[in-house]
Amino acid sequence: MTDRIKFLGTAGARFVMIKQLRSSAGTWITLENKNLLLDPGPGTLTRCAKCRPPLDPARLDAIILSHQHIDHANDVNIMIEAMTNGGFSKRGALFVPQSALDDDPVVLKYVREYVKEIFILRQGASFALGKVKISTPLRHIHPVETYGVVFKTPKYTISFIVDSRFFEGLIEKYKKSDLIVINVVRLDGKGEKSLEVDHLTLEQTEKLIKGIAPRQAILTHFGMTMIRSKPWEMAADMERKIGIKTIAASDGMEFDLEKELL
Repeated sequence: MTDRIKFLGTAGARFVMIKQLRSSAGTWITLENKNLLLDPGPGTLTRCAKCRPPLDPARLDAIILSHQHIDHANDVNIMIEAMTNGGFSKRGALFVPQSALDDDPVVLKYVREYVKEIFILRQGASFALGKVKISTPLRHIHPVETYGVVFKTPKYTISFIVDSRFFEGLIEKYKKSDLIVINVVRLDGKGEKSLEVDHLTLEQTEKLIKGIAPRQAILTHFGMTMIRSKPWEMAADMERKIGIKTIAASDGMEFDLEKELL
């Protein structure tokens, strides 16, 4: 299998999700012959079936929740069912913050028995899935327990910087990434009580990319202000300003890691 990232959905925040202006499905990641699903929001199972060729959830090796908000976790139970053949094949791993199991739990108790292993995410945690090292270097600033995820293989390091308020620790902890995928919900803080909205703006995202200095960056998880501003144009402008290749993901976009990073 080719190493790749399939963006099943690129919707961010509640209104783009509710109106389905973009799909709110998760992100399918294939690394070193392992299939991982990150943040299966509403419609993930349907989007897998509608892909051409279809993505078979029974081939998943792991499901990862960065946090328990609906736009990231709504389809986690049905995807566990699909990964485990309705529970008849005890297989696969679930990576999840403790709060998603105990504090306002989103993973139903009966489906927890279907997976082979459950790994609890925490700051500084590290796990191995075959040749893929999965780590959560720090807890993000968000209303619920939230972690960005770093995937390290013998070829490259890929970081998903999920929902968070901006803080300098993000630059430090994701510094050695070859590719960063960043959730950019807001165009700016205008018209909002910025200190009460724990999501990144476009300006903050630019600061992150400049500080981390990856080989490439992908913007995703767009809120309404970003959608209206044409994120592909925002990404192109950012690339011209900072000199780091930057693109905006679209629903169904497939990013070939071997072609783009090797």
